[in-house]
Amino acid sequence: MRTPSKSGLFASIASLALIAAAPSYAEEANSLSEAFTLGKASLTFRYRAENVDQTGFAQDAFASTLRTRLKFTTATFKGFSGVLEFDNISNVGATAFNSTGNGKTRFPVIADPEITEVNQAYLAYTGFDKTTLLAGRVALNMNNQRFVGTVGWRQNDQTWDMTGFINTSIPDLTLTAAYVWNVNRIVGSDHPFGDLSTNTEILDAKYTGLPIGTITAYGLIIDLNDAPVFGLSSKTFGVRLDGKQKIGDSGVSFLYVAEYANQTDNANNPTDYSANYLSLSAGLSANGLTGKIGLEKLGSDNGGTVAFQTPLATLHKFNGWADKFLNTPGGGLEDLFASLSYKVQGDGPMKGLKFDVIYHDFSAATGGSYGEEIDLQVSKKISKNYYAGLKLADYNAKGFATDTQKIWFTLGANF
Repeated sequence: MRTPSKSGLFASIASLALIAAAPSYAEEANSLSEAFTLGKASLTFRYRAENVDQTGFAQDAFASTLRTRLKFTTATFKGFSGVLEFDNISNVGATAFNSTGNGKTRFPVIADPEITEVNQAYLAYTGFDKTTLLAGRVALNMNNQRFVGTVGWRQNDQTWDMTGFINTSIPDLTLTAAYVWNVNRIVGSDHPFGDLSTNTEILDAKYTGLPIGTITAYGLIIDLNDAPVFGLSSKTFGVRLDGKQKIGDSGVSFLYVAEYANQTDNANNPTDYSANYLSLSAGLSANGLTGKIGLEKLGSDNGGTVAFQTPLATLHKFNGWADKFLNTPGGGLEDLFASLSYKVQGDGPMKGLKFDVIYHDFSAATGGSYGEEIDLQVSKKISKNYYAGLKLADYNAKGFATDTQKIWFTLGANF
């Protein structure tokens, strides 16, 4: 693992915006020991059953796993606070799946290996006015997680060994900067590429002072140090608009997103390329019901041999829950989608019950169909401490990958 140079560290602590902010307290500890005695502990459990039926495999994959997470956050003492979080992911009962590291390649992949690890361990300093400094291992999500995310759907988080800077000195403007020297991926450190040594800089400026919505300008400069993944080193710069406008007194809101980014090769990437990213969506929302339509395009270059990639993203959140496009095909990707969500309003036992349905039509940015997918989900927060969900993904291949059906049942508890 390569440690950050001073020049890289100071360059990165100049402009960014993390969602992982330091904990805040109503009172400050008067001593170091009191910082611990006034600290807060939490314990969470998440059980997950997942079945994968994929063409090309004689047997379905089935995983039954339990994630246990213990987290402790100190109170603040002289501007300093800390977070320490441990995870354990264990198999429960009979399982038959390829975790990517257990050698069971005759089954489809379910990327939830058995792991015990430190998920987060970082210090935060808030002693400067409207500024937070972070250092350590952080579960960091940037914006909508399209470029930097923890992959929170999987049992093990993707986390970052990093330093970070957040500043809100200018009204309505949040500046964030981070330098990452190691990516802790969801497959765990026992996997050959479970840790990615890197020199990555994350830059983000978010402005909320305009009536049309939130404007975010960002940059992601990835420099990976291991030869097998040199092809993922890149520079990405983009801008995003998120907006929501009420339509008169109707109770209906108009939702819209427009985003553009350009990506080029960086560092030891052996391919010279330039590819564009475009995301457009619009929708209406009222009384718990939200409908959207949109297009996401990840472009291609070099005659359809190399495409726009987002290797540090929460990829499961985008381009279908069947996870057929975790790596963008060389011909790029166009995802035309429509979604409908409804959350039960009012009082009673059904309050908060949520239904989601999403349809995707996938094609190459260079032309030609890939396939289509329908995703369904029902979820509910049962009480203050418990939640449950049932989720389905059905991918129908028409030129890329193979037919795949996935189903999940999740039950969680937070204390």
